[in-house]
Amino acid sequence: SYNIPTVKVVVRCRPLNRKEMDVHRGQVVLRNPRALPGEPRKTFTFDSVYDASSKQRDLYDETVRPLIDSVLDGFNGTIFAYGQTGTGKTYTMQGAWLEPERRGVIPNAFEHVFTQISRSAADRQYLVRASYLEIYREEIRDLLDPNVVNEDPKDALLREFQKEIALLRAQ
Repeated sequence: SYNIPTVKVVVRCRPLNRKEMDVHRGQVVLRNPRALPGEPRKTFTFDSVYDASSKQRDLYDETVRPLIDSVLDGFNGTIFAYGQTGTGKTYTMQGAWLEPERRGVIPNAFEHVFTQISRSAADRQYLVRASYLEIYREEIRDLLDPNVVNEDPKDALLREFQKEIALLRAQ
């Protein structure tokens, strides 16, 4: 009985870099260069928007925490960071692990999950699985296993399935 939509779209704007500040523009305009004259502008809708001064913890608490709570109740969850190179995906996802106020989604989620597990009833069991993949120029990299590069997605799923079977057998 969660009130969480299947998909949430959250936008986080990184601070402007020096080159962007030198241009002295204060707006973002999106247009289709192939659009016919008079074609209406596109409208994009987001569930949340965070500006360049947003805090890692606020983003986590408002957008990720409800997803992790549902994961702790047995549902699957995915966080998908998308954007051009240099737009802040890595900072948002990883942050600065050793500085609590700058920790990203991943270390905050780890803390959240394992704190909740440690507080749960002794007779409750959890199976925790995590994947951390990067897709760049049609190459898939498993960031938890840097030896795996450009894996066929079917092979990646098979490898994950084999890991799960091995884990279940070990129990």
